[in-house]
Amino acid sequence: MKTISPKALLLISGGIDSPVAGKLALEKGYELEAIHFSQEPFTDDSAELKSLLLCKMLGLKEMIVVEAGEMLNEISKNSYREYYFVLMKRFMMQTAEKIAVRRGAKFLVTGESLGQVSSQTLSNLNNINQATKIEILRPVLFMSKQEIINKSREYGYFEASKGPEMCDALASGNAKTKSILSDVEKQEAYCKMNELVEKAALKIRIESTARDIELPKQIIGACK
Repeated sequence: MKTISPKALLLISGGIDSPVAGKLALEKGYELEAIHFSQEPFTDDSAELKSLLLCKMLGLKEMIVVEAGEMLNEISKNSYREYYFVLMKRFMMQTAEKIAVRRGAKFLVTGESLGQVSSQTLSNLNNINQATKIEILRPVLFMSKQEIINKSREYGYFEASKGPEMCDALASGNAKTKSILSDVEKQEAYCKMNELVEKAALKIRIESTARDIELPKQIIGACK
């Protein structure tokens, strides 16, 4: 009797962590699709191009792109900035969940690693988890940054992945490292998160990895 591989949706950013998480999921037998959240026009297309190349290297035929710049800008304008990264992640998870359901995926996969950045502390990760019903898999959760880099080199992804990401394009001030769910939900109400998620889930396009992909020479920005 043939075993059916569980289907998962990988949130890919163009950085080092998410393609390693994707590869580990593939090695565990998951059928993988990928989704990228574009922040244009507040960034250029560097992160999208990197993500598309990494999807190709993962053996994926296409990448879902959410044109999320406008919605992320609304979050940054209408909430306290210290909550931005937690709100951004919850927005991405909720949007990805809607798209995963449409495409028959039962899991989300992320490259989050415990304590690596402000949104990945225990309390913040827990509050990010509360945003969705779908199970979130984090294959590199307990790896150090150096361990993830070593895996990236082993898989041949490092040269395409290296360089900062652009997650902070709309952020300012000190990011909150410890959050309370009720406070996060109040911030979501201020920025009308449900409406933004519904809007984002409709603003998608599919990019083929079959095309030639030329990466820019310089990439500016960093995730927190």
